[in-house]
Amino acid sequence: MGAVGACGVPERRERAGLRADCASCFGLCCVVPAFSASADFAIDKPAGTACPNLGTDFRCGIHDGLRQRGFPGCAAYDCFGAGQQVSQVTFGGQDWRQAPGTARQMFEVFPVMRGLHELLWYLAEALTLRSARTLHTELRRAAGETERLSRQGPGALMKLDLSAHRRYVSDLLLSASELARAGAGRRRVDRRGADLIGADLRGADLRGASLRGTYLIGADLRGADLTGADLIGADLRNADLGGADLTGSIFLVQSQLDAAKGDVTTKLPPSLTRPSHWPAQYGAANR
Repeated sequence: MGAVGACGVPERRERAGLRADCASCFGLCCVVPAFSASADFAIDKPAGTACPNLGTDFRCGIHDGLRQRGFPGCAAYDCFGAGQQVSQVTFGGQDWRQAPGTARQMFEVFPVMRGLHELLWYLAEALTLRSARTLHTELRRAAGETERLSRQGPGALMKLDLSAHRRYVSDLLLSASELARAGAGRRRVDRRGADLIGADLRGADLRGASLRGTYLIGADLRGADLTGADLIGADLRNADLGGADLTGSIFLVQSQLDAAKGDVTTKLPPSLTRPSHWPAQYGAANR
């Protein structure tokens, strides 16, 4: 067992340890999910069937050109480190190709583990919110329980009621969000689950807004102020974040940025990185 970090769980479970390590995974994200030919995926693929681009070494054969080859959905996918956890810990390094008897269980366990790891990511972030410190004891307890569940064997993980655990954690995350967004000078706009697909939100004041699960596909958010906004589950595919201020935004994850558009003037939280496909020059995306 490693040292205990700020959120009361082992250091390797801090957010840095919840990032995908594809070299330690058996290509589970290229096998387990189903996807249909669309703007995000160039082909149809049934669940539990390996993508034709998956190599014998479990690496994607077109990884460096996913967007150009019509797979932006793959480029933006994030397993939150569930792939290596299932491959190396839950199944002890057993390769589903070399040990085909593990395949069915491994494929069922992967989405459960991904859900648990995603919750661990959000809980770790919630524990950095000073204004939610009255909830820190409960948040640490939830993180510890989520960690415990993630360490169970395949059989227990397959039987886990992930929806019930997600509801328990989500209630805590919502309470933490409300405390954080209640800060001085922040508005309490609530657009949870709203359909804002393609909306013109240029320069909008969305400070401290709740955009939980909001559909912002293709929305124009250039220059918008999203400081302190709750973006958990918001769909930002092809949303234009050029010049937007996402400083202090709550529960924003890397995959949301990877699915969006932005530029060098987009302000990001320190825990996230500027996607490599964003243009290096101001306004280049709109030229």
